[in-house]
Amino acid sequence: MATSELPLYRDLDKPLQRDLDRCVHCGLCLNSCPTYRELGIEMDSPRGRIYQMNIVAGGAPITPSYLEHIDLCLACRGCETACPSGVQYGKLVEAARAEIENKVQRPFFTRLIRGAIFGKLLPSPGLLKFAGRLLHLYEKSGMAKLVRTSGILKLMGSLGEAEKLAPPAEFPSFFESYGKVFPAEGARKFKVAFLGGCIANISFARLNDATVRVLQKNGCEVHIPKEQTCCGALHLHAGIRTDARRLARRNIDALVDGGYDAILTNAAGCGSTLKEYDELLHEETAYAARARKFVSLMKDVNEFLAGLDLNPHMGEMKIAVTYQDSCHLAHGQKVRSAPRKLFRSVPGLEFREMPLSDLCCGSAGIYNVVHNDMAMALLDKKMENVNSTGAEVICSANPGCLLQLRAGVKFHGNGQRVMHVIEVLDEAYRSADSKSLN
Repeated sequence: MATSELPLYRDLDKPLQRDLDRCVHCGLCLNSCPTYRELGIEMDSPRGRIYQMNIVAGGAPITPSYLEHIDLCLACRGCETACPSGVQYGKLVEAARAEIENKVQRPFFTRLIRGAIFGKLLPSPGLLKFAGRLLHLYEKSGMAKLVRTSGILKLMGSLGEAEKLAPPAEFPSFFESYGKVFPAEGARKFKVAFLGGCIANISFARLNDATVRVLQKNGCEVHIPKEQTCCGALHLHAGIRTDARRLARRNIDALVDGGYDAILTNAAGCGSTLKEYDELLHEETAYAARARKFVSLMKDVNEFLAGLDLNPHMGEMKIAVTYQDSCHLAHGQKVRSAPRKLFRSVPGLEFREMPLSDLCCGSAGIYNVVHNDMAMALLDKKMENVNSTGAEVICSANPGCLLQLRAGVKFHGNGQRVMHVIEVLDEAYRSADSKSLN
């Protein structure tokens, strides 16, 4: 079936019967599902969850059990890669969560927290910068160390465990680069726009800086549009579809008419949603065509760079690297070879493939916060595979995966460095520059 003929699940408030019926219940998805591998429970497999969606679509009420099983899904989309029938499970589970959001009244405190995070914090540069300053103060004042050594976190249960995963605040934030243009080194070959994200602008500001530098090294004039905003991926995963559409419209207005050769992101989870804005806005007359144009320009930065004649002026990197496939890059965007091709371009780098590299590490947006026990169980097994390679550097292509893997090194690792693919390239380029100055 051609892509244009696929059902447009993201225009729906609930999964439709015709889309659910594409699942033939063969079970080939089971081994690719992290929660089924961990629990061995049919209702926590893609097939089992689709069975439950079928029952609800037939008129059954949404029960606490249904909520639990749908919520426990990581939406990693590994089952899509395994499925011989082409079931777009990720979009089905997002539609199921949208239906839950529309029909189920959540507890007051839960609504308050979700409203603050999804409705206020993530789309607001001002609030994100303020939250970043508070986090920075918490860390630098010694309060974080005091809290972590006091035993208070143990009393807080899963919330205390999630605090260990809290990303640091990096200053200056990448928001300071908004509205700026970074010229290409040498002759300009491409004019590109870079999307900084939301939380990444605070917690992965240096990664964003590195991304800009690598693009400059490869003939790109890099624009950081000031009016860009959060991509809406976390909103879609949570079933908050109206807000996701609003954010999509803002990003399209900010970028689509800029005359760019490409629009880029270094966050695989964001990229998966950004590449599907055409589905999200398919029924909006004013935006459908503009969304299609936006999607035609949208690329993951690994994908973009791997398609170029990469600037070979790199210093030697005598390191052994293994790679964790980000779920939304491998399964959502179907981009697997690009990061590996980039590793091969770095002089001296030894690449070691890890077992089950495309099985979810447990990050999945905010999953490692709301389902910390499951996330940590998945991370335990991921680190066994990482350690088996003997690599000294662990790479991925998504900030959330990097956070999870850093926690994995802290709890189960052998002192490995955790880096984004782009950070490896940046280090190689900077090494060459340093040698040329000496």
